[in-house]
Amino acid sequence: MSIFNVFTLMGGIAMFLYGMDLMGKSLEQTAGSKLQGILSTMTASPVRALLLGMAVTAVIQSSGATTVMAVGFVNSGLMELHQAIGVIMGANVGTTVTGWLLSLSGLEGDSFLTQMLNPNAWSPILGFIGIWLYTFGKDRRRGVGKIMLGFAILMSGMGIMSSAMSPLADEPWFMQLFLSFKNPVLGVVAGAVLTAVLQSSSASVGILQALCSTGAVTFAAAVPIIMGQNIGTTVTALISSAGANKNAKRTAFVHLYFNLIGTVVFLLGFYGLNAVIGFSFFNETANTFGIAIVHTVFNVVTTAILLPFNRVLERLAIMTVPDSPSDSGEQHSLLDERLLTTPSVAVGRAMLVGGDMAEICRTALLQAMSTTRVWNDAIADEVTRKEDAVDHYEDVLGTYLVKLSAKHLSQDDNRTVNTLLHTIGDFERVSDHAVNLIKAAKEIRDKSIQFSEEALNDLSVLEAAVQDIVNRTVDAFQKNDVYAAKKIEPLEQVVDGLVREVKSRHIMRLQAGACSIEYGFVLDDLLTNYERIADHCSNIAVAMIEVSLDRFDTHEYLNAVKHGEDVKFERRYEKYRDRYTFEPEVYAGAEDAEKAENDA
Repeated sequence: MSIFNVFTLMGGIAMFLYGMDLMGKSLEQTAGSKLQGILSTMTASPVRALLLGMAVTAVIQSSGATTVMAVGFVNSGLMELHQAIGVIMGANVGTTVTGWLLSLSGLEGDSFLTQMLNPNAWSPILGFIGIWLYTFGKDRRRGVGKIMLGFAILMSGMGIMSSAMSPLADEPWFMQLFLSFKNPVLGVVAGAVLTAVLQSSSASVGILQALCSTGAVTFAAAVPIIMGQNIGTTVTALISSAGANKNAKRTAFVHLYFNLIGTVVFLLGFYGLNAVIGFSFFNETANTFGIAIVHTVFNVVTTAILLPFNRVLERLAIMTVPDSPSDSGEQHSLLDERLLTTPSVAVGRAMLVGGDMAEICRTALLQAMSTTRVWNDAIADEVTRKEDAVDHYEDVLGTYLVKLSAKHLSQDDNRTVNTLLHTIGDFERVSDHAVNLIKAAKEIRDKSIQFSEEALNDLSVLEAAVQDIVNRTVDAFQKNDVYAAKKIEPLEQVVDGLVREVKSRHIMRLQAGACSIEYGFVLDDLLTNYERIADHCSNIAVAMIEVSLDRFDTHEYLNAVKHGEDVKFERRYEKYRDRYTFEPEVYAGAEDAEKAENDA
């Protein structure tokens, strides 16, 4: 084997790893919201978690990435440790899909069907279609094109590796090396080191399958190497758990113990049975199909054996990372940076956190509005705490979204990030206005201000409209419902009109002597906050609409809808205006004063 074969081998490995990475990331990106939906349905059922772990890993082609996601979700409080155990077991089974895809390259035969089943025959066509879709397609088609390109590059890399390693079949030292791997300990160590370096068991299994072309790989050597590869893949999760909370660290150790115990049990069973009955294939040369079979059998058998003992694995992890008295106040991370390795999942998590932030704003506002009628110290303190929480949400989300925006995102995910960036500031301002309402309510209490019956009725109409627009805005945001968002601006116009009318009616009551000037100052504070709350709701809705259209010209949009260019806007405005109306009130004294002033 010459130095040029080594160069070719290095290039083949590079193409293989790049193709696998491109295909996996493109699959995850294209799956997008579906992957988020799968992860959001986690339950306490070990079997369900197992199936979900298999599904996610089959999609993103990386058990390491799935395990890192599990660590991130546990660290964020989205998943309990016992749920993560099932996911980890499922990830180990799901990762075998890659080996089966690569094993098809070992198909040989003269028939056209057999030749076409071999990926080496159709992957070039797949690559051509992929580059066409990537170059001329848009959105999801580009993603599908990248998946095809990734697979084509992966298969090309594997072919180059196999060709480059073929001369090794004539090298005595290479044959001796693989004879030494028949020692289970050496084989396990070699597989673990290779996978720890590559950070991917699928990639290391693929390289082992490529080595089969040399004829030096026997099942006696392949079995312990594959066992070691499953141990080596745990390094990724162990590294990712650094700096996480205790349950997240325990999740990483569950992954390690599952593979360690599984390896020991499987090797004892395998070598024990071989000693008793003697496997006929033990010293035979392995092929790509054989490697895929061993990899699958190990993971399926290990999972079947250890799934009933998932609580034992949990206790073992807790013993490794024990609790301490100082851990009682351990906090979950709102947004775990480990999820950034799978951007579509990170986007989904960011949207959930944004929805939680919006819900806190809504609750704080409704609570604050209630104190303007009946003061409550506990509610006032709660609103202040919620405003602090919303400030924290905004800081964490803003930082996370900046990091997320630097990732390669699908168009849908990019829109979600942009929507969040344009709206979280407005939600934070709504919570500020909730605190302002608390201050106004406190002034009403301290000064014993009594509203007239007419004033209370006017405020009730306005407050009902404000509550309506806030509820509609939060619901539209949480559901990412652009159609519902289009109903916000007409209602905002109604709120503006109600504010003006309340002021006018207050002046009439002042002139009639039915209200005091002191009440007018407090009223002005309330009206200012209500009007600005509606403005922020409008900003949120317009941002959702404009981002969905891949633009952000809010002034143009508002000008269009306010100047009669949108018929639906006018109909909705009239509908809301009819819903929120004041009872007629006439003050004779005020009318007489106004008439006398006009006569003068």
